[in-house]
Amino acid sequence: MNRTLWQGEARATLALAYPLILTNLAQSLIQATDVVLLGWAGPRTLAAGALGVNLVTACLIFGIGLVTAAAPMIARALGRRAHDVRDVRRTVRQCFWVAAVAVVPMWLLLWHAEALLVLMHQDRALAAGAAHLVRPMMFGMLPAFLYTVLRAFVSALERPGWAFLAGGTAVITNALGNYALIFGHFGLPALGLFGAGLGSALSNTLMFLMLALVVVRHRRFRRYHLFGRWWRADWARFRAIARLGLPIAVTLTLEVTIFNAAVFLMGLIGTAELAAHAVAIQLAAFCFMVPLGLAQAATVRVGLAYGRRDRAAVARAGWSAFAITMAVMSSTALLLFVARRPLVGLFLDLADPAEARVVALATAFLGVAALFQLVDGAQAVGAGMLRGLHDTTVPMLFALIGYWVVALGIAVFLAFGLGWGGIGVWIGLAAGLATVALLMIGRWARRDRLGLMPR
Repeated sequence: MNRTLWQGEARATLALAYPLILTNLAQSLIQATDVVLLGWAGPRTLAAGALGVNLVTACLIFGIGLVTAAAPMIARALGRRAHDVRDVRRTVRQCFWVAAVAVVPMWLLLWHAEALLVLMHQDRALAAGAAHLVRPMMFGMLPAFLYTVLRAFVSALERPGWAFLAGGTAVITNALGNYALIFGHFGLPALGLFGAGLGSALSNTLMFLMLALVVVRHRRFRRYHLFGRWWRADWARFRAIARLGLPIAVTLTLEVTIFNAAVFLMGLIGTAELAAHAVAIQLAAFCFMVPLGLAQAATVRVGLAYGRRDRAAVARAGWSAFAITMAVMSSTALLLFVARRPLVGLFLDLADPAEARVVALATAFLGVAALFQLVDGAQAVGAGMLRGLHDTTVPMLFALIGYWVVALGIAVFLAFGLGWGGIGVWIGLAAGLATVALLMIGRWARRDRLGLMPR
């Protein structure tokens, strides 16, 4: 009987996770497409684009973290009462409010992207190019936040396929639109970096509008009336979302910004290192979409069990997601290590002598990325499991220690103190991920003693 329960939980986790993984991959493909197309325009264009994309991504991840509170809150409500329409609607509407409030200071910051990058001692010409990409791209953040809320809603109702449909459509339109806007095809002007940012913003807007249409029209979702009287304030729920979502936002931002800091460190080392890092990090980020989807599924499955106050189901949901993640990331690690050079060839011309140094560096960086796949998956799913228990503050502190003490400290020491250059930065990142993974899974294993479990 116990084995049957575990098998059923694994099947339920996979059924929920695979559309989420596909959706994450689709969203990652939007940025990957930008990097590929900018790579065709040359290494300096690619380097400037990498700086701009990383600035936008830092803000984007913070906002997504804030509204990610929707997932555990909706799951817990549905776990307590399967048809709790009012509670779910309150959470979704106030997540929209949180997104709208949070995006304004982000827009103000990103509008001055060039000055910000110069303050970070980046090359002035690259900073100016990055600003051309950032200014149109940043206006796609609000629809991305709203899409994230709706994706949490359909996922908690265990219908995530609709989010994938919207995301997949956005990938196609982004590829065609950016190809036209960057290089001037289909009768459109060649806008270069500005075109890449504009295409991404339009793709995010389309993605949100498609999913919004689904939740308004689909029989399973429309009874929640998510957009009816959305302007009404609900300050108690607004504060609850902020309390739960802010630590998630900070945790995700600490993780993403340490990779952004790595970009800036690469910029201090050299243009070739920066361009190579842009390629390697894009491939690593693409692989990360798999454990991220499993972590999102874990949050929902653990949250549903937490709402029912079912301690055994909580354990099954968490450990099933962890086991599946470790199995998948083992395969990912092997793929990245064996196919490093062909993967780099998707972004750069392997036969071009002018790009030989960038190719060699990107291949070396991917070797380190292959080694940290397991710990990257473990820290991601560990955080997702804990979010299902509404445990977000201590994991935020784990992220601070692991990324900004361990990872940054080791990266700077190896890259500049010992003169290892870019490879030293990547080893530091691996050490930070391993630290966070051990802390997250250790806390999950001690959840009973720490009083995190329902009583």
